[in-house]
Amino acid sequence: MTGSCLHEVFAERARDQPGRIAVSASGESVTYGELNARADRLARRLAAAGAGPGVLVGLCADRGIELIVGLLGILKAGGAYVPIDPAYPASRVEFLLQDSGVAVVAAETRVADTLGDCAAEKVWIDKDEPADAVLSPAGPDDLAYVIYTSGSTGTPKGVLIEHRNVLRLFEQTEQWFGFGPSDVATMFHSVSFDFSVWEIWSALLYGGRLVVVPTDVARSPEAFRQLLIDEGVTVLSQTPSAFRQLVTADRRRSELAPYLLRRVVFGGERLDVAALRPWIERYGDELPQLINMYGITETTVHVTYRRIVATDLDRPEVSPIGTPIPDLGLRVLTSGELYVFGAGLARGYLNRPDLTAERFIVDDGRRYYRTGDLVTRLDGGGLGYLGRADDQIKVRGFRIEPRQIELCLLGHPGVAGVVVVPRDYGEGDVRLLAFVEPADNNPAKTTEGASGDLTAELAARAAAELPVHERPSIYHIVSEIPMTPQGKTDRDTLVNDYQSDQTTRVVQRIAEAVLERDSVPPKADLFDLGATSLALTRIIAQVNDRYGLALTGRELEEDASVACLAACVDRHLS
Repeated sequence: MTGSCLHEVFAERARDQPGRIAVSASGESVTYGELNARADRLARRLAAAGAGPGVLVGLCADRGIELIVGLLGILKAGGAYVPIDPAYPASRVEFLLQDSGVAVVAAETRVADTLGDCAAEKVWIDKDEPADAVLSPAGPDDLAYVIYTSGSTGTPKGVLIEHRNVLRLFEQTEQWFGFGPSDVATMFHSVSFDFSVWEIWSALLYGGRLVVVPTDVARSPEAFRQLLIDEGVTVLSQTPSAFRQLVTADRRRSELAPYLLRRVVFGGERLDVAALRPWIERYGDELPQLINMYGITETTVHVTYRRIVATDLDRPEVSPIGTPIPDLGLRVLTSGELYVFGAGLARGYLNRPDLTAERFIVDDGRRYYRTGDLVTRLDGGGLGYLGRADDQIKVRGFRIEPRQIELCLLGHPGVAGVVVVPRDYGEGDVRLLAFVEPADNNPAKTTEGASGDLTAELAARAAAELPVHERPSIYHIVSEIPMTPQGKTDRDTLVNDYQSDQTTRVVQRIAEAVLERDSVPPKADLFDLGATSLALTRIIAQVNDRYGLALTGRELEEDASVACLAACVDRHLS
């Protein structure tokens, strides 16, 4: 690569092969020459509106060719793009516009309502009008984009990434991937998620073809599987959760798919290698190669590289993340927390000097990023990922701070306390569970109907203020939020009590069906309610089938109640 900025390298590819297809989306395609010309024209209109080096420009467009035109146009104008997903709630869009301070937004006309009453000047991507403004070229140390991540204070924070950060990522990993003009890569993820940076430029920096995956296809594993086949995709980037869904869809077909995949790159969240067994059993580990890359927005997408092979299945408890990209270094503290140093580190956080100083530290003459992730050194070399040092979690590849969600729900006047925790339903299906303590003046503490009203209001509040991946799937009303002896929220007790309550409800429904009663009080003796020995045997048999247990009934000799039977289930499952 001879260009010093992303758009300059792209322009070189456009000059070399103007007729090559650059982007495909929803049955439409655009060549490198056409895309370059459209981006140039947009860049001049953006420059006329004030875009230039160091200027942040909003980018609001649906997944499609216009999104890529807008992104390139902003970079060519010298600006840095701030992605604003049209699917975000109005309150989040308003926050991004205000916090970033963008004075110009490149947008599609069909998402105009998303921008609301923002004062920023709108430059419409799909109105391909001429302009003659002079462009001010950006340099390698200028910003390329600002992507927002969730914040521990309840406020998202914008991460400042320069052109040089991204270009060196590809230069340093070329030895492993060998991207080229024959590659077809997908843009599966939202432009607001930094994994999209890897997806977009793995194609456009090398003369390859980028396939922008429509939202409805991304949400349908079967449709996405067919897209991979129809488009001849060779490079696929996926969060492990998304790939699990693809594997499930693939296994429904008896025949092997005629994939042309040569690399599958995992990132965004912990990879549990056991989930890859069905894929490896069908397709092996040679073609495509399976690559796990640990990374963080603040360190420019990826930090480490590890090829996953069949023998890794023998150690399912390990999540191997491998070794650092050559121009990065890793430091593991005695606590296990990982620090990263080197050329991938972001400039810092937008308008957050205190947080920048807290997370980007200087020690021993080096500048480090404190990841907050815990790792361990593996016997065979490289590192294994253990999890977050704080309460941050990942859902479908998005890094989420539960406190941000809790603060949103605490804004409801009927809420006294909230705790949000993840719950893994198996096979990567991680959902958010919100425990809610109603305020003293809220009748939800005493009536189930009011409780339902409160949960409905909280769900509506979350839908209005939070992106889909940050909205709880379940709202559980509790009388109070328990505390540890140290005065901290006792999350373990909350989760365990919730599990016990859920078990009790399941056992209760089974008993009601067998006894043909509308209601079976949890602590009532089943024999007093008319149960016979045969009926109790049927109840226990159905409970065993539901939970995969082998209870005999002897466990209930002194207390033949739903509550006792549910407690037996929980003990055997723990």
